[in-house]
Amino acid sequence: MTEMVGPFTVFSMVVYVLLCSLGIMANGFIVVVLGREWVRCHRLSSCDMILISLGAARFCLQWVGMIRNFYYFLHHLQYFKEPAQHVFGIYCDFLSSVTFWFATWLSVLFCVKTANFTHPIFLWLKWRVKGLVPWFLLFSLLISFIITMLFFAGNKILYQAFLQGTLSGNITLYSFTRELEIHYFFPLKLITLSIPSSLFVFSIVLLIASLQRHFWKMQHSANNAQDSSIQAHTRALKLLVSFLALHILSFMSFIINDSFFGFESIWYWPWQIVIYLCPSVHPFILILGNSQLDGTLMKLLILPKIFWNGKGTLSPT
Repeated sequence: MTEMVGPFTVFSMVVYVLLCSLGIMANGFIVVVLGREWVRCHRLSSCDMILISLGAARFCLQWVGMIRNFYYFLHHLQYFKEPAQHVFGIYCDFLSSVTFWFATWLSVLFCVKTANFTHPIFLWLKWRVKGLVPWFLLFSLLISFIITMLFFAGNKILYQAFLQGTLSGNITLYSFTRELEIHYFFPLKLITLSIPSSLFVFSIVLLIASLQRHFWKMQHSANNAQDSSIQAHTRALKLLVSFLALHILSFMSFIINDSFFGFESIWYWPWQIVIYLCPSVHPFILILGNSQLDGTLMKLLILPKIFWNGKGTLSPT
């Protein structure tokens, strides 16, 4: 049983559930549409390959996160004494790492396909990126597995040391777990998540530089006609800038989460909203920015209208 919770906490929980539900539906939509295309054509473009991987990882992350948070809410007094803490930790750490890496490769792909640089390495990537994407995804799974094992191993060793009484001092299980989170897992999270996030930011900086150079050339060109290339650059830049803001917010929230906002804090559930804002909102941006996904969504949205209009025009027999 949990103690009485205030209206602010209840409101935050409701918003959190609604947000995650929208994210689950959006990510599930991406996986279903692209999965159907994969089955039909037996192949996917490099962009769609990353999109379906990112959608599947976010879909699983949001489900695991919701189950973990409500299990924590209902059993928070026993949570740190049960194996459930380690089980949830394995899935959450792995899915979080995979999500960050997949999102990074998506931004790198946008940069490589959209930016216009003549450096030999960049040109090599531009021609080879289609064949490299599967290896990028495989690398993400491998490095995420290694990171998850580091989290699990450190947690298990120190946790068993505490239970066996090998740690000195008069310290409670909860306070020990908090100290472990702040002094061990926080630096580990910071290091492991900073690598893909740095690559993400670097790819956006390159894309901005390419766009600025392209605008400069067009301003000094005699042709004043509207350039479709500029429109493509601008559209991609808007998508990436919005993703950048959400990505940075997601990065900071995952880093800070358990270190500073425990269950006893009134800000626990609002902070969960911040954590899952990017996995829930960004899929809609991706759907609207992808012609295939956007077209399928529009067809689904007009189905009820077609159904009711057809029903209204049926003549009685």
